[in-house]
Amino acid sequence: MPSIYFLMGQAGWFACVISAARGAAWIGVAFAIALLAVHLWRATQPIEEAKLIAGVIVIGGIWDSGLVSFGLLAYPSSMVISGVAPVWIFLLWGMFAAQVNTTYRWLKRRIWLAPLLGAVAGPLSFRAGAALGAVQFVKPWPAALALAIGWSVLMPAIIVLSRRWNGVRAI
Repeated sequence: MPSIYFLMGQAGWFACVISAARGAAWIGVAFAIALLAVHLWRATQPIEEAKLIAGVIVIGGIWDSGLVSFGLLAYPSSMVISGVAPVWIFLLWGMFAAQVNTTYRWLKRRIWLAPLLGAVAGPLSFRAGAALGAVQFVKPWPAALALAIGWSVLMPAIIVLSRRWNGVRAI
């Protein structure tokens, strides 16, 4: 089951990033909402899983909006409110949260690895999004450093939240 969640997460990421880069972010938004709805429908405890997803969306969305507000990142074709990350970024956080209790459940036993994984994978994901044209590193080195530091803190924090709000124990 984790491999299905991994593949769906990747499909969701590509749908959001490519559609945003092409000026049609609504496609990725619709796809992400559909994936999250299916995930919650399949969850054994959908309320608990929804709490995790909502919490991660808020935390991650605020974090990414801060990077925009400080002029480190810009989203060329999909920002609705100045200084706030676009909706599809918030939904990427939601899709990531849906993978924490499935694809990345192994991190719960290896929380010491979460900061390192976050510090590497977070900036790489943004770099890939930049290569596809969905995000711009306005200040490349400060942005990469901020992403690495932020993800090194956010990843273990999200793992801790997933221990409390786990709605997919039996999946």
